[in-house]
Amino acid sequence: MLNICFSVYSILLIFFIFINSYCTVSSEKSLKWMDNMYSKCAEGRNMTSSIPNLESKFTLVVLVLLAVLMVLIALITVLGNGLVVLAFLVNKDLRHRSNYLFLNLAISDFLVGAFCIPLYIPYVLTGKWMFGRLLCKLWLVVDYLMCTASAFSIVLISYDRFLSVTKAVTYRNQQGMMSKTVVKMVAVWVFAFLIYGPAILIWDHVAGYSIIHDGECNAEFYYNWYFLLCASTFEFFTPCISVAYFNMHIYRDIQKRKRNRLQSTVNISKQVSVPPTGNNVLMADHCSLKEDVSSPDSETEDSLSTSRTQVQSAVTDGSHQSRGYSITPDNDQSVALRAKTRSKLNRDKKIAKSLAIIVCVFAICWAPYSLLMIIRAACCGECVNDVLYEITFWLLWLNSSVNPFLYPLCHVRFRKAFMKILCPKRFVI
Repeated sequence: MLNICFSVYSILLIFFIFINSYCTVSSEKSLKWMDNMYSKCAEGRNMTSSIPNLESKFTLVVLVLLAVLMVLIALITVLGNGLVVLAFLVNKDLRHRSNYLFLNLAISDFLVGAFCIPLYIPYVLTGKWMFGRLLCKLWLVVDYLMCTASAFSIVLISYDRFLSVTKAVTYRNQQGMMSKTVVKMVAVWVFAFLIYGPAILIWDHVAGYSIIHDGECNAEFYYNWYFLLCASTFEFFTPCISVAYFNMHIYRDIQKRKRNRLQSTVNISKQVSVPPTGNNVLMADHCSLKEDVSSPDSETEDSLSTSRTQVQSAVTDGSHQSRGYSITPDNDQSVALRAKTRSKLNRDKKIAKSLAIIVCVFAICWAPYSLLMIIRAACCGECVNDVLYEITFWLLWLNSSVNPFLYPLCHVRFRKAFMKILCPKRFVI
C-alpha cells in the first residue's frame, strides 16, 4: 500500500513539473498574464530591493552580533554534518542500508552550511548581491536543491523506520540489498532539482525579461504565488504530512507492543506461580521470548548487546535471591523475559519521545517560511514584514544545523564513531 502511495506521489510530482513547464513556455497568453502580474508586483515594490538592508536598520554593534550569529550557524552546520560524513568514511560498521539515508541527509545539510549560508551573509547584511548574475543563479539552484533534498531525506528516514518497525522480518531480510536504497537516494536529488531547478535557470529566458533588479539575487518566481503554492505542496506540506503519519504509526505500534508485552508478562507470571506439569511452561516461555526477539526495530539493533547484559544480570540476581526454593528452567526463563521486557519498554519510550521531537522540529523550522513565502508572493511583498520573513528564512536553514543532533547522534553506533574520531585515545582506553 505504501509503495503504491509513493508511486502516486512520484507521478503527481512529475505531472506538476510538466504542467509548470507547459504553463511557463507554452502559450503567449500565459506569458502575457504573467507579465501583467509581474508588472503589478514591480510597481508595488517601487523598484526597491526585496532583501532588508540590515546595515541601515541596526547599529554597528548589532550588525556585528548578527554576523557572528550567522557565522556560528554556518560553522555548526558544517561541523555537525561533516562529522557524520567523516564517520562514514572511517568506520565501515556504519555502512548499513538505513544509515546511508543519514549520509544523504548530512551531505545536503553540509552544503547548506558550506556554500549557501556563507554567500548569503554579506548579501543580507549589506542588502546588495556582489557576486554577479551567474553565481547568483548557481547559488539559488544549490540553495533550493539542498533544502528540498534535506526535506525529502527526512521523509525517507521516517519511511525506513516505519518499515523496520511494522515489517521487521522483511526489513531484516533486505538489509543486504542496497539497490533500492541507492535508487531512493538518487530519486531524492532528481525530484528536488526538478521542483525548482528548471524554473530558476530558464524562467527569465522564456518570459523574455527579468523582474530582478541589479544588486539583487532572487528567483524569477519570487512573486508568483501559484507556482510557490504548488512547489511548497511537494517541498513541505506533503513531506510534513508523510513524516507525521510514519512517526505516529510507529508510536502506535510501540504502544501496541508495550501492551502486548505487559499482558504476556502477567500471563507468564501466573503460569510460573502454578506447579508446572511437564514442559508446558518452558515451551510457553520459549515461544514468548522467540516472538519478542524476532521483531526488533532499527532503533534497538545497536543496543542489543546492552539488553543481553541486562538479561544475564537479571538472571544471576534472581538465582542469588532464590536460596529458599529450587530454581527451575521455567523460573530462569520468566526472570529473563521480565528483564528484557523492562529494557525494551524503556527503549520504546525513548524512541517515541525522539520521534515526537523530530516531527515538531521539522514543522517548526519549515512551516513559517513556507506559509509566509506564499502569502508574501500573493500580496507582492506588501503584507509581510521583511525582517520577519528573514527570520523564517534563517529558521529554515537552522533545521540543517540541528539535523545531525536529531538523527545520527541518537544512534549508539554513530556516537561511538564520533568518539573514535574526536577522542581516539579515550576510545581505545
